[in-house]
Amino acid sequence: MIRRLLEQFQDPVFIRRLDQFEGTISKVLSLGMIGVILAMVVDLALVVTKTIFTTPPDDFLGQPVIEIFGLFLGVLIALEILENITAYIKTHVVEVELVLATALTAVGRKFIILDLAKVSGVSLIGLAVAIFALAIGYWIVRTSHR
Repeated sequence: MIRRLLEQFQDPVFIRRLDQFEGTISKVLSLGMIGVILAMVVDLALVVTKTIFTTPPDDFLGQPVIEIFGLFLGVLIALEILENITAYIKTHVVEVELVLATALTAVGRKFIILDLAKVSGVSLIGLAVAIFALAIGYWIVRTSHR
């Protein structure tokens, strides 16, 4: 009974259907990510336009610019995630270097938009440790591929 059940999971038809399912889900994720990116770009354009027309010139280089930088980096992170999905669709392999680069960008974005007046020292240490660990991991993966 158990042997027959295990044989069904090794059946070539089952494996082919599993690959088709995986491919379909990857394509749906990529289309969803395109929608998210488009929404983020529209939001970015609205925020930039609103900021330009409503912020006094002497206050523009403060918090509004940091918010805009955060939105820009958010779009870049979304594009990197789309690149991760695209690479997976092409090769059926998760590219660890690309995932680590995306994570580094995300943590860097968090660090850039951070309001130091509202964050504890423990949180800053945690972010620093995360950046350090991701950078070391990225370096290890990058040097092992050369």
